[in-house]
Amino acid sequence: MAEIKVPELAESITEGTIAQWLKQPGDRVEKGEYIVELETDKVNVEVISEEAGVIQELKAEEGDTVQVGQVIAVVSEGGEASAPANTEKTEAPKQEEKVAAQPQSTPETDKKDRPIASPAARKLAREKGIDLSAVSPVDPMGRVRVQDVNAHTTQPKQEVQASKSAPSAPVSQEDGKPVEIVRMSRRRQTIAKRLLEVKQNTAMLTTFNEIDMTAVMELRKRKKDKFQEEHDGTRLGFMSFFTKAVVAALKKYPAVNSEIQGNELIVKKYYDIGIAVSTDEGLVVPVVRDSDRKNFAEIEADIAGFAKKARENKLSLGDLQGGTFTITNGGTFGSLFSTPIINGTQVGILGMHTIQKRPVAVGDNIEIRPMMYVALSYDHRVIDGAEAVGFLVTVKKLLENPEDLLLEA
Repeated sequence: MAEIKVPELAESITEGTIAQWLKQPGDRVEKGEYIVELETDKVNVEVISEEAGVIQELKAEEGDTVQVGQVIAVVSEGGEASAPANTEKTEAPKQEEKVAAQPQSTPETDKKDRPIASPAARKLAREKGIDLSAVSPVDPMGRVRVQDVNAHTTQPKQEVQASKSAPSAPVSQEDGKPVEIVRMSRRRQTIAKRLLEVKQNTAMLTTFNEIDMTAVMELRKRKKDKFQEEHDGTRLGFMSFFTKAVVAALKKYPAVNSEIQGNELIVKKYYDIGIAVSTDEGLVVPVVRDSDRKNFAEIEADIAGFAKKARENKLSLGDLQGGTFTITNGGTFGSLFSTPIINGTQVGILGMHTIQKRPVAVGDNIEIRPMMYVALSYDHRVIDGAEAVGFLVTVKKLLENPEDLLLEA
């Protein structure tokens, strides 16, 4: 017999949630084959079997919280996979015991009738209280994907209620009006906890400025086709300009690239810039390593790769760990103005916003210019107001004069 244990995940992660069993009792498993998907605070991790054999027992169910080192399955080394009839015989007593102990519960759906779905779709459906068997997939092979689950939630209320339902919408006891109670995912709980910790444990302030994006937009318009052609299809976006401007400002104001540890200030001489990326469960912040040493194309390629991995739920723990400063772009959602919250132990975060044409004074004339509000939230225990304003003014000047930014890069 071989035990499958929850592996070491990362220094700060001690537990996870069983998102999906990829194997069931009686299934044959090869050495190195994935058997379970764990949802952690940051990413989903697939756990492999260290031995070849047959799944003898699962010691945790989907949705259970498990600790690092905990035994979650047992593999019988060697042997053959059980036939369906044998599986039913071994499972029947357990099912009878379960029904006897909980006469009010509903028997679980037979695993053979379980809809085919991607791990991300299965997790999203579980969080929204949706029965996957009621979701109509677009895939001709019948595989349910995230977009199918999202499409299902937009159906008219009567249609959703007519379908087979999972545990859902309790009714308010106060006024009898319908409400829905949705359990927060582990990642959303962690995001909430950490944001609250930052607000409680830092002296956070936000300073604002606005950037005339005319020069960057004109430069990008002139160069984007050639850039994409020369760099294997990588698109020239605004994030590489902002990342390079931030690195230059961090070099000028090194305290913004630091963190507090006890009574000491750790000033970092490297520039690992976190770029906030939106997912179905909230923002994650993959890190562009050594941003000062990378050119525009390398930064854009890293960001595009992170966005793709985030959509496919394939970000690794290594992608998210570390980071000395963060950039978040609420403008992609149309945000005009916001006060971003500092990320983790960092002492500063830059918030970008939507580009909006506004009348501005240019010399003695009024012109319509594409303007962007930017916000720097910072820990006032480390950064004085003058430093914060100077940092933001440096970013502004470099972006309004992108030729200087290219020289800085």
